[in-house]
Amino acid sequence: MSNQSKPARRPRGPMGHGPMGAGEKAKNFKGTMKQLWKYLSRYWVALLFTVLFAIGSTVFAIVGPKILGNATTELFNGLMSKITGGAGIDFDAITKILLFLICLYIISAVFSYIQGWLMTGVSQKLTYQLRKQISEKIGRMPMSFFETKNHGEILSIITNDVDTLSMSLNQSATQLITSIVTVIGVLVMMLSIDWLMTLIALFILPVSTIIVSLIVKRSQKYFKAQQDYLGHVNGQVEEVFGGHSVVRVFNAEQKVTEQFEEDNETLYKSAWKSQFLSGLMQPIMNFIGNLGYVAVAIVGGYFAISGRITVGNIQSFIQYTRNFTQPITQLAQVSNMLQSTAAAAERVFEFLDEAEEDQTVENPVHIDNLKGSVAFQDVRFGYSPDKIIINDFSAEVSPGQKIAIVGPTGAGKTTMIKLLMRFYDVNSGAILVDGHDVRRFNRDELRDMFGMVLQDTWLFNGTIMENIRYGRLDATDEEVIAAAKAAHAHHFIQTLPGGYQMVLNEEASNVSQGQKQLLTIARAILADPKILILDEATSSVDTRTETRIQKAMDNLMKGRTSFVIAHRLSTIRDANLILVMRDGDIVEQGTHDDLIRLGGFYASLYNSQFERAEA
Repeated sequence: MSNQSKPARRPRGPMGHGPMGAGEKAKNFKGTMKQLWKYLSRYWVALLFTVLFAIGSTVFAIVGPKILGNATTELFNGLMSKITGGAGIDFDAITKILLFLICLYIISAVFSYIQGWLMTGVSQKLTYQLRKQISEKIGRMPMSFFETKNHGEILSIITNDVDTLSMSLNQSATQLITSIVTVIGVLVMMLSIDWLMTLIALFILPVSTIIVSLIVKRSQKYFKAQQDYLGHVNGQVEEVFGGHSVVRVFNAEQKVTEQFEEDNETLYKSAWKSQFLSGLMQPIMNFIGNLGYVAVAIVGGYFAISGRITVGNIQSFIQYTRNFTQPITQLAQVSNMLQSTAAAAERVFEFLDEAEEDQTVENPVHIDNLKGSVAFQDVRFGYSPDKIIINDFSAEVSPGQKIAIVGPTGAGKTTMIKLLMRFYDVNSGAILVDGHDVRRFNRDELRDMFGMVLQDTWLFNGTIMENIRYGRLDATDEEVIAAAKAAHAHHFIQTLPGGYQMVLNEEASNVSQGQKQLLTIARAILADPKILILDEATSSVDTRTETRIQKAMDNLMKGRTSFVIAHRLSTIRDANLILVMRDGDIVEQGTHDDLIRLGGFYASLYNSQFERAEA
């Protein structure tokens, strides 16, 4: 397929993991959160109890300092009474107060545990549901979608975005509730002690807010630069490790090191500034808070001497003052987390809202008893309507015939296969299988007719037996071994440690490229398809192995309609029909002998290969 005919890719962010960056805000925050709530509303009972337990836990914790202050007052009054010759300290009363306080804190801790358990359950159920929907969605997406998105971007949605959504939702939801309840509850308790002291304590809020906003505003650009260059550095490390052998072959170590040091130096400077500025926030807040505590202590002491409040109330008030600033800081953090939640959720929902292929049709044609004839009738196709790359192509293929598709790289050979398997639909005309338009089949049933062996091998992390059985999941071990023998793979499999039970690693790098190709051919033989597609299936093996594979492929193709994409034209001389493609269009078609006699583009391609071989 030519580069011109491919749909354009969207620009990517650093490291190729999609456009989303750290701290990115959602384009439609309100709409995204509304859509997120629709998902969460399915768990409204658990959410309701989460809110109730969070409120209960926070309220019991808030009441604690006031009760502890009563114990301090009781102790102070007892000491003063003893000095003046009175009854002294009433330890029974203090014990009762402290036991009651311990009970409150235990109940608060239990409530906090329950609300955390409930919220974790909700977030994990939501994560499971979203991943399940994404997994099912991928199977319904058109091929055009995956050709306009890089794999890292789609993986980022399934992994990073869903994880971000789960973690930030789990943290921000409960923290939002507890922070609001804490602010309101602490303010009420402070006012219940003394309104004037409350005003003094509240005076530190605007001061701290102004200072925090100035620091955040100044550090934001450094955080952004840090994230950008972290992506550059990580991407460079990933590329260098992935292509380490190429770097060494071309003696590019010095250049790579210099580029890394340059990016790493920029990362260091931005990270240092951002971390330093953010690190200033806590000591400055503590300094301002301490000034507030001093003011409260001075005024509270004066009020205690004058009899306006008790000593225990001063202690309680100082604790409340400390507790008042913390939830306000948490609310600021929650607002940032909600932005991350919305940004992640927005990407997930955008993916789930993408257009899907029609997987089924009314009154579908079934593949039972079909022979495998294929007809192209006046087919016109273009990846975009204004750029048609296949013009009025027609051809008749009888069952069992071998059809070769040849042409230079980028000519559009793979496009024909994509149309045949209905990864794309033709703009006009029709492709018929046994006289039935491919659009009259359910997509999954249509593709059951096809077996493919591609130039790029695909094997997964599992045993060799499992990889071959992927062609037909209900195949017995004997059938798998028979397919391997037909593909001339049985001998080399037996020489491997573990034989058919040897586990291929994630990249299948513990077998050679040629052996991987043999395994994919065995998989296709096991599938026993009516129509076979071979995309330069022997390009990755040596000449001797190619001869054995060619014999196995000839046996495999007997009685089956076969489409062979070939670069080495010597391998398709016996094809019943050769389609010659150039610049995305079919310029010649016929048998090998007919095309050689024609002396056109195919003849020049064929002769040039022998000239290169002789040279």
